[in-house]
Amino acid sequence: MTPNTFKVVIPARFGSSRLPGKPLLDIAGKPMIQHVYERALETGVNADGNIVIATDDERILEACHQFGAHAVMTSTDHQSGTDRLAEVTDIMGWDDNTIIVNLQGDEPLMPHALISKVAQNLADNPQAGIATLSTPITSAADLFDTNIVKVVINQNRLALYFSRAAIPWDRDLYSSDKTSLSVPQPQRHLGMYAYRAATLQQLAQSPTASIEDQEALEQLRALWLGIGIHVESIPEQPGHGVDTADDLERVRAELNH
Repeated sequence: MTPNTFKVVIPARFGSSRLPGKPLLDIAGKPMIQHVYERALETGVNADGNIVIATDDERILEACHQFGAHAVMTSTDHQSGTDRLAEVTDIMGWDDNTIIVNLQGDEPLMPHALISKVAQNLADNPQAGIATLSTPITSAADLFDTNIVKVVINQNRLALYFSRAAIPWDRDLYSSDKTSLSVPQPQRHLGMYAYRAATLQQLAQSPTASIEDQEALEQLRALWLGIGIHVESIPEQPGHGVDTADDLERVRAELNH
């Protein structure tokens, strides 16, 4: 896929229970949201109307304007990032077939190649409404960590299920040994998504699904609705996102270096 055949939306909320004002925190002399915006620019996508920061706070909006980004104000009432992206498609007037990559505003180390990759994967798989990524799980500790989301796919690389539990469950191995990994190797889901605009609207207009509520995983709404999610496994996890103060210091050290 060539640049300018997809869009990038960067949701950036001010509220965060662990790091309030997270998009504006300084990293190597710039607000974090500027680093994320620069990762989007590195894809080669024309910034004019194709890279949009979606925020709910005037302070973030002003900061984005200062470094030249296209930013829009969205509702403070959204329950999910998907709802915020759907509002952006309305604001921008994008048609139903537009491919939109959701680049989280706390991912200043996201490689630009992965942003382009999920867009290309969605374009190449018309049976899917969403594309995302995974990476192999290499430790039993990660497999049984409920904060790490696992995914199982079918032979066409479409997601069968996402869970905080250890899936696929090796009945013979895991019932007696929770220090080993099964074959085939389990996969960790990475929260990078590309959507078709029509899929975003369908998700935003649909009620939450029971499995989505039980697992606290928004992507399960798409599976509940029968929307195909393409999943490509990449060799290793990209750089740290920023969820905690410790994450922030790690990212600062890397970008300062």
